[in-house]
Amino acid sequence: MKKIRFNYPHATGRELDAIRDAIAHGHLSGNGPYGKRCQAWLEQTLGSHKALLTHSCTGALEMAAILADVGPGDEVIMPSYTFVSTANAFVLRGATPVFVDIRPDTLNLDERLVEAAITPRTKAIVVVHYAGVACDMDAFGDIARRHGLLLIADSAQAIHSLYKGKPLAAYAQLSAVSFHETKNVVSGEGGALLINDPQFAERAEIVWEKGTNRSKFFRGEVDKYTWVDVGSSFLPSELIAAFLWPQLEDLAPITARRMQIWQQYHEALRPLREAGRIQGPTIPPDCTHNAHMYYLLAESQAAQRAILASLAAKSIGAVFHYIPLHSAPAGRRFGRAHGELKVTDDIWARLIRLPLWPDMQPGQVAEVCDAVRAAIVAA
Repeated sequence: MKKIRFNYPHATGRELDAIRDAIAHGHLSGNGPYGKRCQAWLEQTLGSHKALLTHSCTGALEMAAILADVGPGDEVIMPSYTFVSTANAFVLRGATPVFVDIRPDTLNLDERLVEAAITPRTKAIVVVHYAGVACDMDAFGDIARRHGLLLIADSAQAIHSLYKGKPLAAYAQLSAVSFHETKNVVSGEGGALLINDPQFAERAEIVWEKGTNRSKFFRGEVDKYTWVDVGSSFLPSELIAAFLWPQLEDLAPITARRMQIWQQYHEALRPLREAGRIQGPTIPPDCTHNAHMYYLLAESQAAQRAILASLAAKSIGAVFHYIPLHSAPAGRRFGRAHGELKVTDDIWARLIRLPLWPDMQPGQVAEVCDAVRAAIVAA
């Protein structure tokens, strides 16, 4: 039986031409012509004041933590149901992640619970747009403004997603996106920091350039460059940027194809949702998602495990997702939970992600749905 993979990186067919062109131009380190082209595209398309390509979304989050000036004794509010990089970026600076529960509909940070978690030590709120569905950015923006907090977005899954018709980069002061091979547009590894607040732009460039004012030197603004701040090697190579460029050019058709697959899943599994055998994704009216993921929630952890085992036996690459950070060994060591995280503790044990990549064929999606139905009947 031919395996249906959970993910298969999409290629436009133009990536090798772009890489050959980059090689021919003789600039292979970071911030070359393709890097600048990608950054300009991100600024224009996603509404960012400034975009800086990074070697990963993790790197972009680490830059955001540096720009936030967090350190020992500071606290940063975030969900526990997220990838480890969301927390690690701030732990590396000495700050304490404060884990707050998520909403049962979108699985995003629950804006109704955040304000009670704020203390005099709180420096920032980090929202995560789970499955490419936007958090309630109006509510979080209001909370951040009233308490004088920085609003940072882990937008790893949310490129091309909108909130109230606007790109998500318009709402957070700093946003991190991912181009990992599992994301909607890919460069193997890669990411970007999107800077919406101009006050961070100059320092972000310095942090990005290993703590030097090298970019100013190349623009002729200083006669030599030197070490002026903390920083690290966050730039991706020009080869990574060259691979990324055709992907960005095709973002709209890639998103459209993913949406077709998402809708096929949603319609085919509707009877199971209506019968109460599973829950599916919820998309609030203010949100335009990007079909990053199609997930379902089984009735129990036992049902989740049985369904995953049944799908695996049929060579279908369905998977669970995050182990909540507040229950992880490092999460208990470096962070703390604010109150009970009942939704988080419930959701993670029931969630199943189904295969979704742009080149999936309708017959493959139908095969997955048939297997899900059979597994639920047998569970």
